Amino acid sequence: MNHDTIAAISTAVGEGGIAVIRVSGPDAVGESAKLFRSKSKITEAESHTVHYGHIVDPKTGDTVEEIILTIMRGPRSFTAEDVVELSTHGGVVAVKRVLELLLREGTVRIAEPGEFTKRAFLNGRIDLTQAEAVIDLIRSKSDRAFSIAMKQSEGALSKRVKALRHTLIELLAHIEVNIDYPEHDVADMTSAFIKERCKEAEAEINKLLKTAREGKILREGIVTAIVGRPNVGKSSLLNALVQENKAIVTDIPGTTRDVIEEYVTLGGIPLRLLDTAGIRETSDVVERIGVERSRSALEEADLILFVLNVNEPLHPDDRLLMEQLRDRRVVILLNKTDLPTVLEIAELESVFAADSIVRLSVLQETGLDVLEGVISRMFFSGELETADLTYVSNVRHITLLGHTLQSLADAVEATDMGIPIDIVQIDVRTAWELLGELIGDSVSESLLDQIFSQFCLGK
Repeated sequence: MNHDTIAAISTAVGEGGIAVIRVSGPDAVGESAKLFRSKSKITEAESHTVHYGHIVDPKTGDTVEEIILTIMRGPRSFTAEDVVELSTHGGVVAVKRVLELLLREGTVRIAEPGEFTKRAFLNGRIDLTQAEAVIDLIRSKSDRAFSIAMKQSEGALSKRVKALRHTLIELLAHIEVNIDYPEHDVADMTSAFIKERCKEAEAEINKLLKTAREGKILREGIVTAIVGRPNVGKSSLLNALVQENKAIVTDIPGTTRDVIEEYVTLGGIPLRLLDTAGIRETSDVVERIGVERSRSALEEADLILFVLNVNEPLHPDDRLLMEQLRDRRVVILLNKTDLPTVLEIAELESVFAADSIVRLSVLQETGLDVLEGVISRMFFSGELETADLTYVSNVRHITLLGHTLQSLADAVEATDMGIPIDIVQIDVRTAWELLGELIGDSVSESLLDQIFSQFCLGK
């Protein structure tokens, strides 16, 4: 591991109240002190103290910026190293000038993406699942997703994985005793005992994997395509869900010519909404391109909101869409219920389940709460669990837990077949090692680089 000093801007670039530069490493305090002028001497300052002063260019003596400087000495810091945070005025110029001064002498270098969090992991302050939760916190698209990521960052998943590893290492120790001292005939070391412990571990992993689908949805959102013929209210629905006029709404059919994407949270469930061009046969070249993109969005979607106008009879284009969506996860939205119903509801109910058909009026903003309940039942069997927020959502975690489950199943099968316990031990050890890889006890440098490269520079 490098022991040099790194720095990066930790706040989003742009106008704002303040901008923060984070510096971490053995020279963090010393290098900051070369630029910082204040009544207090920060090289002698205690940890977790805040100081007011100015950044001065040592070569010219010019005052560059007025700042607040915070010192956090290791190991009581995010990286477990000495950390200094320089809070400048918000904006691009001020923070850039201060960072350039810090980097000018070459003692401090610019941080790589995710390097602060990587140092926290390598210095033992957090494990790998906690490090990965940091990026989930940043990318959270709903309150529930944020709460889950926060629990992960506090070690909720780590604790359960470590408890599993403890169970397996105790089992391995019993097996070792039985192998090394067979004459003692350890009573506990029987095939039944191995099976019991492996089954217990399997049950715990299955509990975690049961949350994987919901966790992945909460982490990434449900890709949701809004489809239907032109002028049935698709863009109005998008605007109502987003509560902002994102899409142009007119009485002219075919207004939407491309796929409009927007994130929205509905009842705590993040939806990645794709408002599509009206699907119909058209001779308009531009509209036809939009229709093709709509069909592509339809293929990508996890959920389809099929919007129909109750004030119109079913059109051949509607029936064609009904056939295409028959085996998909779809909610039928009967819009414009403030107008007289002309649509053949019975024909819809012959194709789609009655509880997937929702009556609403986007104009009067009625029925959206019913839509929320339908989506919740469709993806979460009614309601999301809130008591236990240990959702597994990371693909790497899901994959490793799946492999661990297989190794435990192999150990149980081998025991049933009467295979010698020193061979069974191999499968148990593999399961233990896979769980170690999950929390980062044994992980390759290339995997670490891959994980932390997804982070922004200031994290």
